[in-house]
Amino acid sequence: MEVLEIKSSYEYPSNALSNFYPHSFNFDGVECASMEGFLQSLKFKSSKKQRKICSLVGLDAKNKGKYKLLWKLTGNIYWQGEKIKRCSLEFQELIKRAYDAMLKNESFKKALIDSKGYELSHKIGKHDPRKTILTEKEFLSILNSLRNNL
Repeated sequence: MEVLEIKSSYEYPSNALSNFYPHSFNFDGVECASMEGFLQSLKFKSSKKQRKICSLVGLDAKNKGKYKLLWKLTGNIYWQGEKIKRCSLEFQELIKRAYDAMLKNESFKKALIDSKGYELSHKIGKHDPRKTILTEKEFLSILNSLRNNL
């Protein structure tokens, strides 16, 4: 099976499966411009700040969360005022719900469909959940699950 490396600078559908891609979606009443914006917002306790970061795409979103490191020390992330342990089932369910919400975006759904027949890969992803908001394994597992259910 041919491998499809997911990276924002690559050609379609690889770039459209990247969290940096501008797939807008509504999650728990919050407008998100990209999955990266949503993921980076989890590093902030303030719901107001989260909404602002959710409106960002790509590197703009990543850079807002880049130096927000307290979550790595405490293991806590936040969503709408609720503290959640990064390494918990509750966190996994939150992320899965966010991707389910993004699946309502037709361009994201099309990219998933167009990636059928490829093995998904994301080599630039990190492996330690204490060092990244979403591991390579978590990311690929969610995408494969969504794709298999289409």
